[in-house]
Amino acid sequence: MFTLGIDIGSASSDAVILEDGTHIVSKAVFPLGAGTAGPQQAYETVLGAAGLVPEDIGAAVATGYGRMNCPYAKEQLSELSCHAKGIHFLLPNVRTIIDIGGQDAKALRIGPQGQLMNFVMNDKCAAGTGRFLEVMARVLDLPIEELGPVSERSTHPVSISNTCTVFAESEVISQMSSHAAIEDIAAGIHRSVAKRVAGMALRIGKEPDVAMSGGVALNIGVVHAMEEELETPVQVHPYCQLAGAIGAAVVAWENLQKKG
Repeated sequence: MFTLGIDIGSASSDAVILEDGTHIVSKAVFPLGAGTAGPQQAYETVLGAAGLVPEDIGAAVATGYGRMNCPYAKEQLSELSCHAKGIHFLLPNVRTIIDIGGQDAKALRIGPQGQLMNFVMNDKCAAGTGRFLEVMARVLDLPIEELGPVSERSTHPVSISNTCTVFAESEVISQMSSHAAIEDIAAGIHRSVAKRVAGMALRIGKEPDVAMSGGVALNIGVVHAMEEELETPVQVHPYCQLAGAIGAAVVAWENLQKKG
């Protein structure tokens, strides 16, 4: 039996098809989020890659920012539960999850079956989010995907003390005017994000093992800064960006089993 999970975020649309709740048949990531053609493109891509038609899907669950506007998913679920299930599917030993999205940041503590036990979420401010990193990359005149590798060359990270995106942007411009090295500024930006989000993880009671989910987990600079702040290794699965969609597909499978 095939189930589909789709994670419609503010910045991307990710979809996954699972077979019997255990095997990833196809996956898709589109850098277009809610209100765009991204969700439809992701949906059509995973179906085509799996050689399936909509009638082959036993159940579909939508999650993320745009989950309520998904016509091909009859069920909607919070991204908190889906990321918990998704990371458990990928990394069963993990108990603490750091999820940095386009417009929010979350720290989750999960149980041995991937159930959500506790969480802290920041969705009121762009600080510590993917949007924050996009703004800073633009100020540095760097493609967002280069921000992490550039920061890895830093030898003396600067201090970015402001957590507000607007004031932090001014601070970065000031550092550039003072001729600070771009790599040191990038490293300081990552430390600023890690310090804010790591504090959230400590509030819920950090437990090993720790992993990051979501697209920002692909930024090696943020991952290393998070490891320094949490004083523990942080795991990143190659499918970290798909964790929400995978979790949604797992929940769809579990719901089918309950219905018999």
